[in-house]
Amino acid sequence: MLRARAPAKVNLTLHVLGRRADGFHELDSLVAFAGCAADSLTLAPGADLAIDVSGPFADGAGPEAENLVIKAANAFGARARSAVLGRFSLVKRTPVAAGLGGGSADAAAALRLLAQVNGVALNDPRLVEAAAAIGSDVAVCLASRAAMMRGRGERVTPVAMAPLAAVLANPMRPVPTSIVYRGLGLQPGEMRASNPSPEPGADPIPAIAAGRNDLEPPALAHEPAIGEALALMGALENCRLARMSGSGGTVFGLFSDLRSARTAARALRAARPGWWIMPTTLR
Repeated sequence: MLRARAPAKVNLTLHVLGRRADGFHELDSLVAFAGCAADSLTLAPGADLAIDVSGPFADGAGPEAENLVIKAANAFGARARSAVLGRFSLVKRTPVAAGLGGGSADAAAALRLLAQVNGVALNDPRLVEAAAAIGSDVAVCLASRAAMMRGRGERVTPVAMAPLAAVLANPMRPVPTSIVYRGLGLQPGEMRASNPSPEPGADPIPAIAAGRNDLEPPALAHEPAIGEALALMGALENCRLARMSGSGGTVFGLFSDLRSARTAARALRAARPGWWIMPTTLR
C-alpha cells in the first residue's frame, strides 16, 4: 500500500490577464501549499481501477466516474499502455468548490503514486500530459511547492519563498468555478491590461500584498459570505493580509508566526463555529 498527501493549493495572488481564443483564461498566479490542510490518498496496485472515498467532505467528491483521481489514472494509463493502476482510497478532509484546488491536488497525488508504482519520473512527458489533460491546476499540484503558475496553469516555475503562517477559513458555501470566471465577462480572444504577479522576496508578504485576486469581485457578487470572511479575517489580531484563494470561497489570512495564526484560528472558530477553519503553514 502506497500513500500520498494532497495538500490544499492557495493562490496568494491570481491575476487574470485575459481569455484565450481556446476559451481558457490566461493566468499569472503565485501559488503555495498548506502543510496542515490536505486530503490523503492510498493506492493498492492491481489490475482493476477503482476508488473508495471517505472523510468529512466525501459527499462532495462526486460519483466515481467523475472523480479526478480516476480521470488522472485513466489519462496516464492511456499514455502508458502497460501501466499498473489499482484501487485508490481517498480521505477527503478539505472542502470542495472552495478555491483550494482539492480535486486537482487529489489527481496530482494519484499521478505521483502511479509514477512510483511504475518507475516513472515526475517530469516524464506521459505524466505531464496526463496532468494537463485533467485540469489547469494539476501541473502545479504535482510538486506541491511554491511556484508561479502561468498560461492556463501549464507553465509552472518554482520559487524560493519563506514559509508563511496562515489561517484558512471557508464559510461552507460552495462556489462553482465556472460561475466566477463567467462573472469576469471576458470573451474568447479578449485580453486586458494587467500587471503580472510580483515574485516574492525575503519577506514575501509585501510582494503578495502588491498583487491581488481578480476573481474576488465576481466571487463576492455570487457569494456575500466571502466578504464576511474577508472582513473577519482582516480584523483578527496580527493579521497582515487577508485575501480570497482561487475562485473562492476560502479566505486566507497571513500572520507573523504560527502561534499568532493558531490564536487567530481559535478566535475565528469561536465567532463562526460552523465554518471550516485551519491554521497552517504555506510553503
